[in-house]
Amino acid sequence: MSNQFIPAQGSNSDSIQNKEETNSTRRQFIKSSSAAVAAGVALPSFSIPQKTFAANDETIRVGLIGCGGRGTGAASQAMKADSNVMLTAMGDMYPDRLDVSHNALKKAAEEKIQVTPENKFTGFDAYKKVLESGVDLVILATPPGFRPMHLRAAVDAGKHIFCEKPMATDAPGLRSVIASANDAKAKKLALVAGFCWRYNFARRALYDKIHNGDIGDVRSIYATYYTGPVKPMPADDKRPAGMSDLDWQVRNWYNFTWLSGDSLVEQAIHSVDKVAWCMKDEPPVKAVATGGRQVPNESGNIFDHFAVYYEYANGLRAYVGSRQIAGCYNENNDYIHGAKGIAEILGWSRVQIRGEESWKYGGPNNDMYQTEHNELFASIRDGNPINDGNWMSSSTMMGIMGRMAAYTGKEISWEQAMNSQEKLVPEFFEPNMNLPIRPMSIPGATPFV
Repeated sequence: MSNQFIPAQGSNSDSIQNKEETNSTRRQFIKSSSAAVAAGVALPSFSIPQKTFAANDETIRVGLIGCGGRGTGAASQAMKADSNVMLTAMGDMYPDRLDVSHNALKKAAEEKIQVTPENKFTGFDAYKKVLESGVDLVILATPPGFRPMHLRAAVDAGKHIFCEKPMATDAPGLRSVIASANDAKAKKLALVAGFCWRYNFARRALYDKIHNGDIGDVRSIYATYYTGPVKPMPADDKRPAGMSDLDWQVRNWYNFTWLSGDSLVEQAIHSVDKVAWCMKDEPPVKAVATGGRQVPNESGNIFDHFAVYYEYANGLRAYVGSRQIAGCYNENNDYIHGAKGIAEILGWSRVQIRGEESWKYGGPNNDMYQTEHNELFASIRDGNPINDGNWMSSSTMMGIMGRMAAYTGKEISWEQAMNSQEKLVPEFFEPNMNLPIRPMSIPGATPFV
């Protein structure tokens, strides 16, 4: 039996800094990434030729890996993105999740859901079987801890990819993702990330204005992700008799750092990504953070609040605050302070600039989740596949870096984060394996690895 499996899931630079400094920081990111990859990530062979789909009369066959809520939604959007696309394979660890997903997709787009019983794969090697089923594109929507492994396999198999965020839960996994994304580019494979706000028209318009200098030099960034609990952990006495450690943790994946990356990396990563976008994806120099757990969690090990301060080479500081506690003030906003004004994203609807030249977004609104897939499939048809690899990796590492700083209570540099040897994801998986839960991190006592 294979020892790997696929589980289900419910995912500006400031103008004070000159061009030379920005390029230097980018070179450092590339250098660190390359060194890390060279240290332990094997490159695949390039024997698989890339198939083109210039003609709209040629069907693009899609495989879904991870049949939870986000995977089902992504598959539905993929079916609407192109006039000649078909879902032909599905994979999940759990048969019940796969069946629920399949039934929902059939109701939404019956003529495009052509998944035969032979192409419904469950269990440990379901993702491999989807990749071997003749699909042209795969949707990766399992818990993030498995993303590096599945992305590597999809690129090796020569598949176009929609990859949900975040891309990894630890630095070794992120280094693997960087290598896979580079190889996807070399193979001319499309790789679109599930950082959905990058595909929102209003936010694209705002960040274009910021990058064009409409608010002047950016002085500070404050991003909030204050919300209620996402997937509360059941009490230990709710665990069914005989359920393995692995099954219990995967069924409740959000509550375990190795599977979700914690709430900062899995959820508030959207706010982190918008900070990165504002800074034109220049990595921060270092981060300091606080965080912890206010609401008791009997068996999970994630924090329910974070406050991360990112510092950039020019001295600019970006602050990301997140909280997932019931009964508290909720807010999901972005405040970018510049020399000539303040850019604001207030919730899901208001995108504006207040200052010397005030502005409010008045263009068309779009379904960003659908736009992700529309642009993905259009790029494949055009023969110019999108590759989000560089920035999706950098944003994910910013989240991991912030978590490292909060968990340890230390100041963590970008180089430290990129080269961390802490591997949260187990080396192998067996159905009834003993999988102890890592203790809740204690700032000041938990070491940086």
